[in-house]
Amino acid sequence: MPMNLLKPPPAPLASEPELLMQMLRGIEKEGLRVDHSGKLADTPHPAALGSALTHDSITTDYSEALLELITGTHGSAQDVVAELETIHRFVARNLRDELIWNQSMPAQLPAENEIPIAWYGTSNTGMLKHVYRRGLAMRYGRTMQCIAGIHYNLSLPDRLWEVLDMPSDPVSGRRSSGYMALIRNFTRYSWLLMYLFGASPAASDNFLRHPNHGLELLHGDTWYLPHATSLRMSDLGYRSSKAQAELQLCYNDLPTFLARMHRAVSTPWPDYEAIGTHRDGEWIQLNTNILQVENEYYSNIRPKRTVGRGERPVSALARHGIEYVEVRCLDIDPWMPTGISVESCRFMDAFLLFCAAQSSPLFPENGFCKRSNNNFGTVVKEGRKPGLLLDRDGQSISLQDWGTELLDAIRPYAGLLDQAHGGASYADAVAVQQSKLDDSDNTPSARLLAALRKDNIGLQEFTLQQSLRHHETLSAAPLPAETQEEFLGKAKSSIEAQARIEQSDKINFETYVAQYQEALKTALDVPAKN
Repeated sequence: MPMNLLKPPPAPLASEPELLMQMLRGIEKEGLRVDHSGKLADTPHPAALGSALTHDSITTDYSEALLELITGTHGSAQDVVAELETIHRFVARNLRDELIWNQSMPAQLPAENEIPIAWYGTSNTGMLKHVYRRGLAMRYGRTMQCIAGIHYNLSLPDRLWEVLDMPSDPVSGRRSSGYMALIRNFTRYSWLLMYLFGASPAASDNFLRHPNHGLELLHGDTWYLPHATSLRMSDLGYRSSKAQAELQLCYNDLPTFLARMHRAVSTPWPDYEAIGTHRDGEWIQLNTNILQVENEYYSNIRPKRTVGRGERPVSALARHGIEYVEVRCLDIDPWMPTGISVESCRFMDAFLLFCAAQSSPLFPENGFCKRSNNNFGTVVKEGRKPGLLLDRDGQSISLQDWGTELLDAIRPYAGLLDQAHGGASYADAVAVQQSKLDDSDNTPSARLLAALRKDNIGLQEFTLQQSLRHHETLSAAPLPAETQEEFLGKAKSSIEAQARIEQSDKINFETYVAQYQEALKTALDVPAKN
């Protein structure tokens, strides 16, 4: 979008600061369990942490060894990071001879078929999650499932969309139209996040698995691209299959987005049909469609709505509209015990508010923005390249110039957040990002490579040292007795809840899967209500 279309924050935002106090944010932080030599843990999800199926703040993602720590929603960046730290402290104190790997690119991995897939028990709900992950292994490989990241979730109050004068779509309503506009602007500008926060410019050769990866040798078993910011978000990391690559999900409006998502989870793909759903009498994937389930689609941001047990995400979004957005492209910060700083969260708040408030023209090409995707792909692999040019509306512009203009446009939103919360911490968070544009050596990706060179070590050794330090810091910090008891109680009750679910099943798994897929037939019958 040409910079002359960027506009200052609407005046009503300044006159209603309580609206910005109603912004809610939550964090989902992934991290591999490893032993003290940095090898992937081959142990089950620790019983002391509760049930991965039913615990609301400690679960697993794709691999059994990939912890996912989930906060509630909070009215401030400081509070959400404080809860994330508390969860980390409890987990650290209950990991026997293990610790959390504090880097997005994986630890020392075993052979592909020895990477454990997450297990959620024998209930139909648990088996659905497990078989889905078996399907991911068949389609993309288990190694990719060991990549970790930060998901930043943000919701805005309904009144804000009125203040922003967001038009109300006749089908999906004002709120969902507003979030889709936010998502379009995020898609335009998310390359900036990769430059500012990308922290995975290197990878170990036991993750790469093959010799034709196109990276340069840095040290021992560590390979890198000289100007990369986030290999995790490149085609070496979270890569889509050919089937997904042909999907062009539309962010112009919610009904079209859902219709295309519905088609993807309902349409068979020849390569997956050739694999089938069973092997040697066991399920190996839920179905042979382009996507087994909606969450299989790899995207940098998702429109989200809380779903009930057995409910399809497309159904929830169609019935109730978008509840919040989930930003999925942030790397783990290797210098922070929690993987993300309060300062970074404050910048995310200002950035997403900016994306919500700015004019957001519809994408051409039936809702698919190839130019924005190309900019993103360029920055993750070459973001620190001197003189790097990006494509802004068909015209070349340097990353530094465009980034500085964007920060100038974001700065007033940081000021509004400071006005609402008090102090100058949001303005300070934006100022820190400007220092990275002024000198690329200040970016996390450059700092990581500089640390490896300074100590003449590889990524594995560096990350192990960092992870051990963070583990000691988190373990040493005492938890209040009532907090410890609360977590122990949640662990116990989650195990009991899993047992009740397993005992309550009245149908076999085959029938359950068939019903889950059958629910798609009526998933889009109810228009969104806002």
